Amino acid sequence: MLGAPATASAVPSFEAVREDWRASDWILLDRRGEPLQRLRADMQAQRGDWITLADVSPAFRQALVVSEDKRFYEHSGVDWRGVAAAAWGNLWHSRTRGASTLTMQLAGLLDDDLRPSARNRSVTQKIGQAATAVWLEQRWRKDQILEAYLNLVPFRGELVGISAVSQTLFGKLPSGLDAREAALAVALLRAPNAPAARVSQRACGILKDIGQGADCSGLEGYTQLVFSRPASVMATRDAVNLAPHFARRVFSDTRPPAGTRITSTLDANLQRVAVNTLQQTLRELSAPGRSRNVQDGAIVVIDNASGDILAWVGSSGVLSSASQVDGVTSLRQAGSTLKPFLYAQAIAEERLTAASLLDDSPIDLPTGGGLYIPQNYDRHFKGWVSARTALGSSLNVPAVRTLVMVTPRRFAQTLVSLGLPLTQSGDYYGFSLALGSADVTLLSLTNAYRTLANGGMVSATNERMPGRDDRIPVSTSSTSRTRGPDRKGAAKARTRHVADTVVFSPQVSFIVSDMIADRQARTRTFGLDSPLSTRYWTAVKTGTSKDMRDNWAVGYSRRYTVGVWVGNADGAPMWDVSGVSGAAPIWHRLMDYLHRRTASAPPTPPPGLEHVAVQYAERVEPAREEWFLPGTSQSTITLSALASKAPGGPLWRIAGPADGTIVALDPDIPPANQRMWFQVAAAWPKGAAWRLDGKPLSGTARVGWLPWPGRHVLELVDASGAVRDSVRFEVRGASVNDDKRMRNASR
Repeated sequence: MLGAPATASAVPSFEAVREDWRASDWILLDRRGEPLQRLRADMQAQRGDWITLADVSPAFRQALVVSEDKRFYEHSGVDWRGVAAAAWGNLWHSRTRGASTLTMQLAGLLDDDLRPSARNRSVTQKIGQAATAVWLEQRWRKDQILEAYLNLVPFRGELVGISAVSQTLFGKLPSGLDAREAALAVALLRAPNAPAARVSQRACGILKDIGQGADCSGLEGYTQLVFSRPASVMATRDAVNLAPHFARRVFSDTRPPAGTRITSTLDANLQRVAVNTLQQTLRELSAPGRSRNVQDGAIVVIDNASGDILAWVGSSGVLSSASQVDGVTSLRQAGSTLKPFLYAQAIAEERLTAASLLDDSPIDLPTGGGLYIPQNYDRHFKGWVSARTALGSSLNVPAVRTLVMVTPRRFAQTLVSLGLPLTQSGDYYGFSLALGSADVTLLSLTNAYRTLANGGMVSATNERMPGRDDRIPVSTSSTSRTRGPDRKGAAKARTRHVADTVVFSPQVSFIVSDMIADRQARTRTFGLDSPLSTRYWTAVKTGTSKDMRDNWAVGYSRRYTVGVWVGNADGAPMWDVSGVSGAAPIWHRLMDYLHRRTASAPPTPPPGLEHVAVQYAERVEPAREEWFLPGTSQSTITLSALASKAPGGPLWRIAGPADGTIVALDPDIPPANQRMWFQVAAAWPKGAAWRLDGKPLSGTARVGWLPWPGRHVLELVDASGAVRDSVRFEVRGASVNDDKRMRNASR
């Protein structure tokens, strides 16, 4: 008997080898520990999860033992009969199988010093392998030896272990390998990088040895097909390819060691439903004969209370022409999805109430680049409508009139406080900001809507389950896993938004939520029966950007906020696809899934709100009960009353110029021919007057003024002389020679 060298006593236990195993991937888990996504981390080798012997098909175990070590269950580490046969064969230079047992091969896998070179092994290595094999057999069980061997042995190229070879080459778990697949895999052990013809020939011999010779038919062609698959991709491993964009986001910053598992906030079941719903809807929109030229989309679902991200679909996957682009974090024009925040600000500033009337009629607003002339989606105008109807039916002109009151500058500041990634000031966007000309991400927009759901409090989203990030845990079976120690700081949830901040009061948030939850308020544009209507309480808004390049549906229930974007990753326009026909059906289906067992009752009104019966004297709209901030309620609203001091009347607002406007005079145009226009937001209020730089200025609703160089203050005053609204602007570019003439012309 050979004596075990000193190195043999240093061989680890089976438990230590298994604990030390490292998969080559990062693994993203859902909130309950179910694998969602794997990302390649180790580029030197591909290793799957540790596979127990019970999870390997009997066909493979039989093929392995028959091919590599027929007396595996009989010897004690060294097959002395095999050694004698090999020695006799080598004496006569015959080509015989070597005497290395599976246990001796495992010794070489556990100890680099005992691992043979590509061509041969030294006598010292053979002796060391034999001694270590005897030591292993005395301390490990046979099933442990076989299990460790199956996980550690290299197969072909960079594939290491039965998990990697099974799922990469055959697209299935090791438990599903049949006799032909098992024979091919075992044949690779002798010559991992041999050509297909040689591997298939050896595999056929193995099949005959196990009594499956009939499977040799067509084996070479099948081997060539298997080898043609990319060996660097394990896309089918555990069928976990549900959240590639989210996984890249989570692992991109820290880049932990290979084998790290992170428990995310995602829900695997919801993620599957979201992926399938998006792809199904896009296929319906691209059906033969009625293709709408739309192939991509994105979805995010957030838990209102915790901020946990429950679903994150970055693209439509195989349907997308740019599936690597993450639609959840890509910047896209917001369209009408910004309108709820605009009306919320106007209500908070007591410039409007939900019952206030706005004029939906043609309007042209002077800007630095010319006239801004907004249009409604359907190219029609509705006349006088309430703010509730204007928001619910997504009318553009009333929204622009509302922005004139609020001003683009202040509205942009509000959007930034909500966490939207505006990179320019409000003056850069101008009045088009009311219609969503700013670029936002689906994630930031959805979380902004969650702010309304949470009573005006904006807070961070969470992507990891606190305290459940695991560094290189190892599975003890296919269903249970042993968790390793937490990484330092891993318990901290990753956030991408501003800290907790109150943007709107609970009262304002309630009113706006009630407005976008109102099915009746949507009828002028969407009708009563649309994907925006649910059988439970929800508040939702759609949006479509310029040229139909993006469409959105973002809304919330009492518990969840769901955001959907549909479009093309390359920015190509869609054909006749709006938010209500593209994104809204997806939003509706996801809400139905989320509330299949959970009710969503209307929110409870916060203290301080006034609930008042309102009627419109001119029958502009039907009588109804309406919500008001304290001190702003009205029971009767008439068009003539808009000129009064009643809160919510938009007439006491200067529509142009916008606050902070800078006017540059053209030196090539005579100064007397250059004019600025001062105008109010709607009809001229009774008793109103203009005042410029403290001096009266004649005129009514629209006044043409010859610009005078310098900084100016324009005021709108009532009959008592009280200032009702004011703006500041500056005129630049006039020549000194023209100053007197301009002064005289402006009087």
